[in-house]
Amino acid sequence: MAKDWYVLHALSGHEKKVKRLLEQTIKQQNLEKYFGKIVVPTENVTRVKDGKRRKIEKVIYPGYILIEMTPNDETMKIVMTTPGITPLLGTKRRLHPLKKEEVERIIARIEEKKPEEVKEVYLEKGESVKVIDGPFTDFTGVVEEIYPDREKLRVTITIFGRATPVELGFTQVQPIQ
Repeated sequence: MAKDWYVLHALSGHEKKVKRLLEQTIKQQNLEKYFGKIVVPTENVTRVKDGKRRKIEKVIYPGYILIEMTPNDETMKIVMTTPGITPLLGTKRRLHPLKKEEVERIIARIEEKKPEEVKEVYLEKGESVKVIDGPFTDFTGVVEEIYPDREKLRVTITIFGRATPVELGFTQVQPIQ
């Protein structure tokens, strides 16, 4: 019987752990021939927080796992009894396979995002920030514009009683709590 792709619902934030549990169980039960890939769609993201850049791997679809398998009693038992999984599409008796186009679209998105990094900023327009590095250290201002591709911000700060726009790097400011 051919392998089809299915979507499983996992506890959000536990997708990678559930994937590891599935892989371990499949190996222990010697059922590798019934299973193909197990995919938790992720992308690399650079987050700027507290003035520091951190590269992390972010789950694209929180709570979802894609699994390629041949559905039978043994494989369904493994899927249904793995802690942290509840089926999303279908019922306890039978899962409904995903369309080939859907899976190809998701996998293409994963592969296209791997080489480049998506920049994620914890600042918004209008947010008050404090400059923590550079010639304007300890000045406060308001974010006017965000340029994620250049990792820069335009911040309006008050210098000598006059509002002055300055361009700063993401790591040069931190939000005021």
